[in-house]
Amino acid sequence: MTEIVSVIKHSLMITTFVFVMMLIVDYINVITSGRLSVLMKGGKWRQYMTSSFLGATPGCLGSFMNVSFYVHGLIGFGAIVGGMIATSGDEAFVMLTLFPGKALILFGLLMIMGIIFGFVADRIASVLKITPCQECDLQQIHTIETCQCFDKTELSKNFFNISIQRAVLVLGTVIIIVALTTGIIGPEEWNWEKVTLTILVAVAAVIVGSVPNHYLREHIWDHIVRKHLWKIFLWSLLALFVINIGLEHWNLESFIKSHMGWVLIISGIAGIIPESGPHMIFVIMFAQGLIPFSVLLTSSFVQDGHGMLPLLSYSVRDSVMIKAFNLVFGLVVGGLLFAIGW
Repeated sequence: MTEIVSVIKHSLMITTFVFVMMLIVDYINVITSGRLSVLMKGGKWRQYMTSSFLGATPGCLGSFMNVSFYVHGLIGFGAIVGGMIATSGDEAFVMLTLFPGKALILFGLLMIMGIIFGFVADRIASVLKITPCQECDLQQIHTIETCQCFDKTELSKNFFNISIQRAVLVLGTVIIIVALTTGIIGPEEWNWEKVTLTILVAVAAVIVGSVPNHYLREHIWDHIVRKHLWKIFLWSLLALFVINIGLEHWNLESFIKSHMGWVLIISGIAGIIPESGPHMIFVIMFAQGLIPFSVLLTSSFVQDGHGMLPLLSYSVRDSVMIKAFNLVFGLVVGGLLFAIGW
């Protein structure tokens, strides 16, 4: 029962952050009449560097941001590949605790490789004529006249004649803020991740309360909530539940110790799983001196914590392609480093 409750809480946290990021990205893009899109699309290398930097930040927040940018059409296929390469998930915090110096080197290398292989992925996708998912159909730019988000008249109408959708969303964001601050969901301690998430949910609450009914209904309720949010929650819940059950009956650590020749390949394959747990084994093994740096790099290269879960709800095909690219790239890079004795 405790395990099930933990999975549900984790799924709620993931879904909350994805909802908030999708909402904020959409909102900024609309009120700036698409200038955010222009900024992000200013050049492929800008996308590679931005997404890789976000991915290299500890935790899964950066990868969730990249997914939100991707599904809104603000970054391309190569950029999301690079961002996932740079992502180390929640294990980044563990690595900073166990071996901070080597962890920073690892993060730096992953960011650089995210930029490089983001470019390579785009070139390969172009040659193979791979078409990534298209921008959301309902993603559109409103004129300033149709989105007067802080108009006093509109604000009074919003709450004196509040719609069911707005009431549900406002109440939901308030409940989430309370759950975050009390530690019911999310990190129990007040670290930067918890502070960031709480602030972002508060921003989302302000947006929900201030936007016109037209924007609330079409962009937030019909598109984000009804089209994406329930899928994100169910995918996260299912993935986390299956993975936790699977790991309980699969003694991966014992296998690694007995078959060191397969360690590098296994580390890459384990990275396919959209969960931080399997990677933790390689982190501990490295901290104890049982595996070389190349194996840790391969695992970090392929795995992306929970970063892929939101994208699975949007496009399974794109998620599989990204994982396939990262697995091949990771095994090649890790294999070369392993061959030279790293």
